[in-house]
Amino acid sequence: MSGAKNPTRVDTKSADFHMRGRQMVDKLTEIKNEEEQIRQCGGAKAIEAQHKKGRLTARERIAKLIDPKTEFFELGLYAAYEMYEEWGGAPAAGTITGLAHVSGRRVMIIANDATVKAGAFFPMTAKKVIRAQNIAIENHIPTVYLVDSAGVFLPLQEDVFPDTDDFGRVFRNNAVMSAMGIPQITAIMGMCVAGGAYLPVMCDKILMTEGSGLFLAGPALVQAAIGQKTSAEDLGGAQMHAQISGTIDFREPDDEACIKRIRALLDKIGQSTGAPFDHKAAVQPKHPGDEIYGIFSADAGKQYDMREIIARIVDKSEFEEYRAEYGQTLLCGYARIGGWSVGIVANQKKSVTVAAPGTGDKRIEFGGVIYTESADKAARFILDCNQNLVPLVFLHDVNGFMVGKEAEWSGIIRAGAKMVNAVANSVVPKIAVICGGSFGAGHYAMCGKAYDPRFIFAWPTARYAVMGGDAAAGTLVEIKIKQLEREGKKLSDAEKKELYESTRATYEHQTDPRYAAARLWVDAIIDPARTREALIEALESAALNPHVAEFKTGVLQT
Repeated sequence: MSGAKNPTRVDTKSADFHMRGRQMVDKLTEIKNEEEQIRQCGGAKAIEAQHKKGRLTARERIAKLIDPKTEFFELGLYAAYEMYEEWGGAPAAGTITGLAHVSGRRVMIIANDATVKAGAFFPMTAKKVIRAQNIAIENHIPTVYLVDSAGVFLPLQEDVFPDTDDFGRVFRNNAVMSAMGIPQITAIMGMCVAGGAYLPVMCDKILMTEGSGLFLAGPALVQAAIGQKTSAEDLGGAQMHAQISGTIDFREPDDEACIKRIRALLDKIGQSTGAPFDHKAAVQPKHPGDEIYGIFSADAGKQYDMREIIARIVDKSEFEEYRAEYGQTLLCGYARIGGWSVGIVANQKKSVTVAAPGTGDKRIEFGGVIYTESADKAARFILDCNQNLVPLVFLHDVNGFMVGKEAEWSGIIRAGAKMVNAVANSVVPKIAVICGGSFGAGHYAMCGKAYDPRFIFAWPTARYAVMGGDAAAGTLVEIKIKQLEREGKKLSDAEKKELYESTRATYEHQTDPRYAAARLWVDAIIDPARTREALIEALESAALNPHVAEFKTGVLQT
């Protein structure tokens, strides 16, 4: 499909297509059901308690804040998934983050969820807020904070308070964002106490609703510390801060009025110049996105053509493939997504027969493996995209780099280092989508989390680890057996099998995309059929930042 202007028509009636489709839909249904459960936040009783205070929940506030007939693109929904269970859990880490349009402006929203432990900050809460701020910093996205938090979750304070990616970094980011000219609006719509009180005051505009509180120490702590008795309202209520301390800019009677004011303020913020990336009117792909369900295979032993996935994501299904006949286990090429010019680097899952360099002998190259020629091609392509100000999209389904004598003799380490160097030093926006496996150094070369993608998404079929489950379990079990033998213990075949199965189950659980999303290694688990929409959201966000640094790579292995 060189040029890919006329992608191959997939046999949508085949048994294989329908089987793959059912498998994907089953995984997606499981994910969507769990997401709906997470969106119940602290549960019905906690929501009722919030309403009794005359306050909306965080999700209700967001629904009223965003423009009508637009969607909230949520990030980090799975944060803290299956974590803090000894404390009753922390759905979505007790805070809600995501992108939305408000008064026609794209903004990042960060909202404390007071139905989850009164909006207290768990370790992952701080990391989630910081990730949202970092996205806003990288892309120059105006940010709205809806504050309703009791502050640090004290039983876990040692993991929330001191480090560079802990609570204090939030306020540091407030200051940095302000210095960069990124607009920040804070609405105090509940409690805002202790160190958390610095967040709103370090933003550009501060709103506060009646009945809310803003103070470094609440009435009980003040009495314990200095013996002074005072009410919450006198100590740090909205009227006091509006009339006496002069800390807030707008005092609002309730949530509804506060949200209306935020919308009015955002309506009047000036527009900055956009990024220098090429954009034209968007054109839909020629093929529907939900066909991805039947094309893609999460089975490592089965092949599929990644070009067919690309054809259901890019405008007009047109993909100008770069060096199509060379290094064929990595696809590189130019396309448009939502009208935005992009360079795509994608793992090809079809095995190919090629002539071996030097000898001309035929050999099979396995799909999903990065060979020396593939890495060389990708590095050159990434350099070209940086030279020509073309954002990069990485589609992962990678087993890793090729190993063995032939690979080592061909210079696989050198070529891999070149590709990693090019990815690491890229200055254009990078967006990653983990479709299937993302293992080992292949994950790094394909712009894994450590390589600063502006956004990183995962499909429900994603697998994220040093190596696949079978190989890892075999290695771990072998190590354990040798350890036991040194201690004079000998396992029966049944015991070895049981050890293998339990080890494999644990490892497989840790490679699940929900495990990764819980730790913010990915920003969102997305519906494969909506990959195009997620990429457009990311590209339009990236285009808000007009600054592109000078591109340098340092010393390259050539």
